[in-house]
Amino acid sequence: MTIQISITDDGTATLHGEGIEPETIVAGTYHQAQEQAIDALISRARASGEQLYAVTDETPPTTLLIEPRGTVTPVPADPAPNSATAPAQAQPEQPEQPAAAPAPTEATPAAPVAASPAKPAAVTPPPAAPTAASPAEQPVNAPAQPAPSRPNPLTADSSAAPVSSRRQVREQRQSFLNQEQREQPATEGWRGFLASMGIRVAPSEAEKAQRIDRQAVSQHWPGPRTIAIVNGKGGASKTPTTILLSAVFARYGGGGVLAYDNNQTRGTLGWRTEQGPHDATILDLLPKATDLLSTGAQSADLAHFVHHQTTDRYDVLRSKPVALADAQRVDAGDVDAIHQVTSKFYRLIFIDSGNDESDPLWKRMIDLSDQLVVATTTKDEHAEAGALLLEALADRDERSAALADEAVVIVSESNDSAKATEAAEVRDGFSKLAREAVSIPYDPAMVDGVLHYDALRGSTQRAWLRAAAAVARGL
Repeated sequence: MTIQISITDDGTATLHGEGIEPETIVAGTYHQAQEQAIDALISRARASGEQLYAVTDETPPTTLLIEPRGTVTPVPADPAPNSATAPAQAQPEQPEQPAAAPAPTEATPAAPVAASPAKPAAVTPPPAAPTAASPAEQPVNAPAQPAPSRPNPLTADSSAAPVSSRRQVREQRQSFLNQEQREQPATEGWRGFLASMGIRVAPSEAEKAQRIDRQAVSQHWPGPRTIAIVNGKGGASKTPTTILLSAVFARYGGGGVLAYDNNQTRGTLGWRTEQGPHDATILDLLPKATDLLSTGAQSADLAHFVHHQTTDRYDVLRSKPVALADAQRVDAGDVDAIHQVTSKFYRLIFIDSGNDESDPLWKRMIDLSDQLVVATTTKDEHAEAGALLLEALADRDERSAALADEAVVIVSESNDSAKATEAAEVRDGFSKLAREAVSIPYDPAMVDGVLHYDALRGSTQRAWLRAAAAVARGL
C-alpha cells in the first residue's frame, strides 16, 4: 500500500491515496503535523499487519517504509513501492568450469582457468632457473623479496636511497590532513524530520543545493563590496530587493551589512524597515563625515545615524522622504563622502537607487559599484526599463559595460494573479542580457509595511537565498 502525505504551512496534514479513506490531521505547526502523520501511518501499518509506503510532497519526494513494529525507514533513491519486496536481480550465468583440473600442490602454483575447456592442456616445460624470482614464482616458505621499485628511504642504505630520493618523497607525499569530510545529515523537510528521530538520512539534492547557496552568501571578501539595485521605472521592486538581499547576506554571513537610500526624491527605504531610537537620515551624517573618517572614529559612532534591523541584523541609512527634493539636494561629492564612511565600517553596502538615471547622484553610484542588480517585476514596462538600462550602461563606458555584463536580474511576481510562467519568460529573456536571472514568487508579506525575512513563506525565502547566491558569485 502506498499513501501520499501532504502538509500545508499552517500545520494541516492529509493522508490520501488510491483505495484508502483520506485522513486529515490538524496540528499547530508543520513539525507537529509531521509527527502526527507518522503516528497515524504506524497505526495503519499495525492495524493491517503489513508494511506500507508513504510518499511525501517534497520536491523531489521522499519515500518512507513504515513497518508494523513501528520503524520508519527512508527508501534510497525513491524506488518503486514494490522494490523492497521484489526478488533480487538475477545474476548473469557464469561459464561452466572444467571438472578435470587437479588440485595444486605446494610445489606447483595453481594454473589459471583455461579460456576454452575443449582445448587440450599444454605440456609445460621445466622452468629455467631465474636470477630473481617474482613473488608469485617463489616457494611458499621462501622469504619475500623487497620490491626494487619502491625503496624505503628510512631503512635503505645511502647508496640505494640518496638524499635526493628522500627529498623527492617528502615533496610528493600526501598530507596526513587530507581526510574526506563526512556529509552532514539532512536537516530540511521529511529527511530532516527523520534525522531528528535518530535516523541518519543523507540530504536531498534540493537541500544540497541550498547548502551551496548558503555557503556562497556566507563568504567574506577582502575589502568592502558595493552593490547597486537599479531600474529607471518606479515600483519595480528596488526597495524590497535591497532589503531582502541585505537580510540574506547579514543573516548568513554575519554583520557589517548596510542598506542605504541613494534617492533624493521620496526614497522609501526607511518606511519599509525598522526605525532605531532616533530619526537621523543621510542629511545628518553628511556634516559628520570628516569626523567619522578620522583615526579616532569607531564603528559604534555610526549608531547615531543608522537604524539597526534587530531581526535581520543589518543597518539602514535613510533618506528623508518627507522633505522636498531641493531641501535635501546632494551632489556627487556627497556620494563620495558617504561611500568613504560606509566602506570604512561595512563590508557589504547595498544601495537603493532612485529612478532618475540622469541625476549625478545616480551616475556616481554606478562609478562606485562593484556589482549591479536590476530589480524588476513581471510587468512589461518594468522589464523593458531594466533591459534599456543594461543597454545604456553597455554604451556609457568600459567599466559600466562590465557591470552590465556581470549584472544579476531579480524578477519578482507583481501580484497574486501573476503566473509563474510570466516570471519565467521575463527571467529567460534577461538571461541573455545579464550574467544570471532569478525569479521570486509572489508573497503578500512583500507588499506593504516593514519587511522582515522571517515573515516570508518558505518558498520565497529559498528564492531570495538563490538570488543572493547569484549576487555573491559576482563578488
